[in-house]
Amino acid sequence: MDVFYLKTKLIHHINELKNSGNSIGFVPTMGALHQGHLSLIETALKHTDLVVVSIFVNPTQFDNQQDLLKYPRTLEADLELLKSLNDKKIMVYAPLTEDIYDDNITSETFHFAGLEHEMEGAFRSGHFDGVGTIVKRLFEIVQPDFAFFGEKDYQQLQIVRKLVEQHSLPVKIVGCPIYRHADGLAMSSRNKRLSKEHREAAPFIYKTLKDVREQFGIKSAKEITEWVKKQFEIQPLLELEYFVIADSKTLKPIKRKSRQKAYRAFIAVYASDIRLIDNIALN
Repeated sequence: MDVFYLKTKLIHHINELKNSGNSIGFVPTMGALHQGHLSLIETALKHTDLVVVSIFVNPTQFDNQQDLLKYPRTLEADLELLKSLNDKKIMVYAPLTEDIYDDNITSETFHFAGLEHEMEGAFRSGHFDGVGTIVKRLFEIVQPDFAFFGEKDYQQLQIVRKLVEQHSLPVKIVGCPIYRHADGLAMSSRNKRLSKEHREAAPFIYKTLKDVREQFGIKSAKEITEWVKKQFEIQPLLELEYFVIADSKTLKPIKRKSRQKAYRAFIAVYASDIRLIDNIALN
């Protein structure tokens, strides 16, 4: 498995591979890899000849600097985990911040047709400018034919699709299902930081979403939202930040149900100081 720390060397290598007719898949990550990441990489391996996995904790998408400092960095363990897959078809790009940003660690400004103002965008100032900046730069470096993103960050997935559309980037975006622990908790690198008590409480998030899906056909979005708030008021270890039922395409909160539209429920919850997000398709 080849590991690249400099974009110049990676670009040169990828150009040689593409000139030989190989298709390139790409899975961008911030490291602390888990089975959810591996499922994305396994999907990429099935659809492309070679797969680039980036491991880079991107500073411009963190609105909370303490969260950035605490984010787990486990490069050696990540590389060992990747070797359990078909490592002859995997390349890793693990740059230092200077290789991505030179001496200017700032975000570009993006307008994603309003997608950036909903949910995560409303609670995390500048987050999606940071996401757009790093994804665009990584696409320019890796030059993938396909890029694979998990639906756990569904809003991010929609924003990346809009980024590709707006900038006419030659890459096809593939959304992959949420990978969950046996108890339903969506896999996340942040889960490693949960205390035993909070880890035991966290599956309540997905249980609530499943209950929402059951109610969606018979109750209004307002009724369901009030019910969710009450469920978390009596859950001492989890604090609800937001719950929204939104149009799957525009991410606008639902006003009136339409049989012609698809909807998803989105949720963000704090377990102590650790922020967990999840979502579920409703129809």
